[in-house]
Amino acid sequence: MNNCCHKTKERSEEELRSLLNRLNRIEGQIRGIKRMVEEDAYCTDILIQVAAANAALNSFNKVLLSEHIRTCVADDIRSGKDETIDELVDTLQRLMK
Repeated sequence: MNNCCHKTKERSEEELRSLLNRLNRIEGQIRGIKRMVEEDAYCTDILIQVAAANAALNSFNKVLLSEHIRTCVADDIRSGKDETIDELVDTLQRLMK
C-alpha cells in the first residue's frame, strides 16, 4: 500500500527472512569491529573488517534495489505512475555519492 508520505512494501516471507539474515550478519560484523577497537586491535586489521562490512552493506543494497526495481518500480510504471522513475533516478544518484 503506497501513499504520499508513508510508503511501505509487503515482502514475501522468504524475502524478509533473506534480508533480515543479511542484516543480522552485518550487525555481527559491526559488533566484531567494535570489539576489535575496544581490545586495541591493530589498525589495518580493523580497516579490513570495516571494508568487509562495507562490502556486505553494498551487497544488501544491490539485493534490495534489484527487488525494488522488479516489484515497486515495475508495478508503478505499469500503472502509469511515471514519477516513480524520477524517484528511482534520485535514489540511484544518492547511492552513487
